[in-house]
Amino acid sequence: MLDGLEAAAQNKAKGEGEAQDGRVALFSIADLTAIRNLVRGGAVIDWHRLYFSDRGQVDRFLRVHEFDPDSGQDMARLEALREQAVDYLERHLGFHIAEEVAERIPARDLLLVASQNGKRRTHACVVLKVMHVLQHLAGRELVNRLSVSADQIFHAVEDKVLRTVEEMKGAGCAIVEFEWSRKEPDSLITKLLAKRDNIAAHVYDKLRFRMITQSEDEIVFVLRELVQRLVPFNYVIPGESLNDIVDLDGFMERDPTLQRHLPRLLDLSTVAADKRTPVVNEFSGPSYRVVNFVADLPVRVDKLLDRPPNDDLFMDNGAVVYVLTEFQIVDARTAEANEIGENSHDRYKERQIMRVKARLAHGMKDDEDRTPPPLDLTGRQDGDLGHD
Repeated sequence: MLDGLEAAAQNKAKGEGEAQDGRVALFSIADLTAIRNLVRGGAVIDWHRLYFSDRGQVDRFLRVHEFDPDSGQDMARLEALREQAVDYLERHLGFHIAEEVAERIPARDLLLVASQNGKRRTHACVVLKVMHVLQHLAGRELVNRLSVSADQIFHAVEDKVLRTVEEMKGAGCAIVEFEWSRKEPDSLITKLLAKRDNIAAHVYDKLRFRMITQSEDEIVFVLRELVQRLVPFNYVIPGESLNDIVDLDGFMERDPTLQRHLPRLLDLSTVAADKRTPVVNEFSGPSYRVVNFVADLPVRVDKLLDRPPNDDLFMDNGAVVYVLTEFQIVDARTAEANEIGENSHDRYKERQIMRVKARLAHGMKDDEDRTPPPLDLTGRQDGDLGHD
């Protein structure tokens, strides 16, 4: 593997400059804010606006969520979510949502309204935040009603990601290696025993995808393609992102076409600051570097079950479920360094196993040292409450 990575690192400068300049011009403020959320693990509930500039960007975002803008059924689902959100806001919280936001404007266009200035933006943001939660809850509820195994759903995610990565390569992303894995039962048990927070629901890497890019800057282009094709930036798990590689501000400062977006990103970081510093994996090596994030990926189950979208099964909750999925992205040079010495995966596993053994055996030696003398059963002991 390393030979290929070394070759990629050596060739990264060949012809990359012109292609990179061309791709930089394609970045929008919507792309940059979405990428920021991936690498910093923020919560969109804290955002005060969105950043879409046209219907094309909105439709692309909807497709990432497995909503087809050309489907009357899917747009009706959006309208139903909007109706539920407004009902909750007005009935339970006492909000008064402007009529045009509550009814008149198509639900699809609320994403554009939330990206514009004015009073309507605030109302649109409030409604969309509740729609975001309602859709997520509906996907979780739908999973409980399906007669499909986790293996089938995982396989659907794997197929979806694999297709997307091939599309990304075709679009010019220099991904030199791609692999995926499911956590085996022994690894899952070991991870739970090693974690301080040893709750099964908090294991986010049961399904993991790993990409190695040709260069560090290429990671930013890969992230852009991911938010445009696969990962809903609003369903990234807050506080679970780790980024030791990408300097997004520095990337933007190096290009005049991106510099103009820096004030808006600064404004967003002020309003929606990171919730907490990500917890660094204590078993990783001291100089291990990675871009790592976890997202709930949407999967259409009507296609998986070969049922029409208007099937009764999908009447209340729609036809989309969500699967927690971990992504790791590194460049070729960093990937090579991550396999040397204390950073290697073998050393990682050794440290993890040592922690598990220590936790399981905690207090065992003290118990052995305090072993009481054997009980004399030949006669009554002091304090014996037995009958004569």
